[in-house]
Amino acid sequence: MGIDISSTAVKLLELSRTGKGAASYRVESYAMEPLPEKVVEDKNITEEGVEVVGDAIQRAVRRAKPHAQFAAVAVAGPAVMTKTISMPGGLTDDEMLAAIQVDAEQHIPYPLDEVNLDFEVLGPNEKEPDRVDVLLAACRQENVDSRIAALEIAGLKAKVVDIERYALENALQLVVENDPEIGPEETVALIEIGATSSTMNVLGGGKIVFTREEMFGGHRLTEEIHHRYGLSHEEANLAKRNGGLPDDYETELLEPFKMEMAQQIARMIQVYYSTSTYGKLSHILVAGGCASIPGIIEHINSRVGGHINIANPFAAMSVASRVSKKALMTDAPALMIACGLALRTFDARR
Repeated sequence: MGIDISSTAVKLLELSRTGKGAASYRVESYAMEPLPEKVVEDKNITEEGVEVVGDAIQRAVRRAKPHAQFAAVAVAGPAVMTKTISMPGGLTDDEMLAAIQVDAEQHIPYPLDEVNLDFEVLGPNEKEPDRVDVLLAACRQENVDSRIAALEIAGLKAKVVDIERYALENALQLVVENDPEIGPEETVALIEIGATSSTMNVLGGGKIVFTREEMFGGHRLTEEIHHRYGLSHEEANLAKRNGGLPDDYETELLEPFKMEMAQQIARMIQVYYSTSTYGKLSHILVAGGCASIPGIIEHINSRVGGHINIANPFAAMSVASRVSKKALMTDAPALMIACGLALRTFDARR
């Protein structure tokens, strides 16, 4: 089970697997629960927000009724650090950990007793074959502990604490593998429009090779609804998702937002081409809650052109009878991180 804790919602997704390949996965349960404002700030749960997030996860569990009790969650933001370092080959994991701890000040910008860290051997160093490249990941303990505590309030246990970028990479790989129009050597961009920020990740050779973040997201539309129609932020979020707003909403608020969103995406792609030498983008996938806005792909296509589609990690998956397939397909672009986390259950995605 993957649980994505964003600034506006908790997203729960449970997967099972019967064999190999994307078609062997099945969606067993899922649920999304909104969060009040300022409970999660800068991708970190506030001290006062742990119980609120835990209660939201508990509500999601009650709605989804998952079979699993273990979950994967993710950390992100300025408290998370990743770095590729070179180390002598042939060391055991314990020897590598000891060596990393000795040189911790060179690699980690926080005191060692304030962080959780992990590492993974990537393979031989290209320039020095007797050494190996090691991916080092570290995060402030308080950010890990707050997520574990929130899960425990809901009666769940944390099996994996991942990094959002790598969870997203897992889900994006699955989407690419499952799309017959995308070749294995092609370069693909995933643009996720979140609540407060938009992130562009470019996948090449099965790895994310370019990342850019802009401060633009769906919260801007929520604010416009809040001010124009006098709704609370929670009411505005629900109305944006479920409808029922006055007749002038589409022309006065939604259409200008869609145009601005398309402009932001066009700028991010321009920055990629002006700063990266990795290659031409063959496909652009759009994710996040705003990807479900009707007509948004047409707006983006008019500004950018090319192959543009909504990201759907569940396209080849079967769906349990108790899950509404229609609702799942609508929410699919917002469940990319939750899906990437749920995939961590299976050996092939570790």
